[in-house]
Amino acid sequence: MAETNKETEQGKSPRHIAIIMDGNGRWAKARYLPRMAGHRAGTENIRRVVHACIDFKVEYLTIYAFSTENWKRPKDEVDGLLQLLGEMLDREVVQLHKDGVCIRHIGRLEHLNDILKRKIADAVELTKNNTTLFLNIAWNYGGRDEIVYACQNLLRDGIAPEAMTEELFSQYLYTKGTPDPDLMIRTSGEFRTSNFLIWQSAYSEWYISDVYWPDFDKESLRQAIESFTKRERRYGGRNSEDAKQQYAG
Repeated sequence: MAETNKETEQGKSPRHIAIIMDGNGRWAKARYLPRMAGHRAGTENIRRVVHACIDFKVEYLTIYAFSTENWKRPKDEVDGLLQLLGEMLDREVVQLHKDGVCIRHIGRLEHLNDILKRKIADAVELTKNNTTLFLNIAWNYGGRDEIVYACQNLLRDGIAPEAMTEELFSQYLYTKGTPDPDLMIRTSGEFRTSNFLIWQSAYSEWYISDVYWPDFDKESLRQAIESFTKRERRYGGRNSEDAKQQYAG
């Protein structure tokens, strides 16, 4: 494994992976199926990718399940997505708990009915002491909304401007206590951040997969991780070869 330091890293596997699960609708269209069939297939794929992350020793996985902008979609699609969330929790939480997965919710719980709020709270409570994999489910989440939320709470707490630091600000984000993502993955070949973890991903590596999310399997994840390990992360510094030449001179 390559030697690493704070300024440059190469050869290390990602500790935290975040995924924009894109392409459910196009997956369904390619099979002449309704959009909800694609969303259902995408929901079922979460289980497979979670288990793949466990096998690859990933510590944190954050998945973009529903954005603050997704409420603009047709009501029947939104209602279907809400139903899928409830079904997923009913079906998967017990097994995820047995697998040692700690489930966390990031985002706002507004607009969800009381039954869904309770299911989310129960899943978080049941799995809170697990440590095999920390699974952040971003539901009703938006990166800009998260920053506004953090600022609102900083003001409520009376934080003085001169006391503000990046570290303190991070403690007011939904992802408090979670390391920033090392690797950001977007499926379906789109090149957009879509308002996802825009503060936390400042120095993340991006991997764009042409595979639609329902077909993004363990091998697809392995390829993304392999690509990551070949990159050199400089965090604003210089690459190692340039540094060596400078010191040699």
